[in-house]
Amino acid sequence: MHCIEEQLVNSKTIAVVGLSPNPQRDSHRVAKYLQGQGYRIIPVNPMAEEVLGEKSYPDLASVPDPIDMVDIFRRSEYVAPLVDEAIQAGAKYVWMQDGVEDEAAAQKAQDAGLLVVMNN
Repeated sequence: MHCIEEQLVNSKTIAVVGLSPNPQRDSHRVAKYLQGQGYRIIPVNPMAEEVLGEKSYPDLASVPDPIDMVDIFRRSEYVAPLVDEAIQAGAKYVWMQDGVEDEAAAQKAQDAGLLVVMNN
């Protein structure tokens, strides 16, 4: 199974880091689509209290529920600490959206046993 397909098949709960409440933003459109496909979306955005009807958390460490996938909509320079948080949260997958790249963070995630999609 391809890495992307495996992530989508085996994930039920997706923490979307940088999920914007603005419906014009890519993060909002992607999360809304995923929510419509039956995934539970957990917004991670310290500037929002709620997005898409779900409580928003300031960071991954604050999320009280298990997370299968961390979907990152932040600039590349913010990825490394987010990968550390994803590892600590026990996530199985990290997905960095188009244009988001951090080779060292991706390798760290893979070394910790997480499957990674980067800039795809």
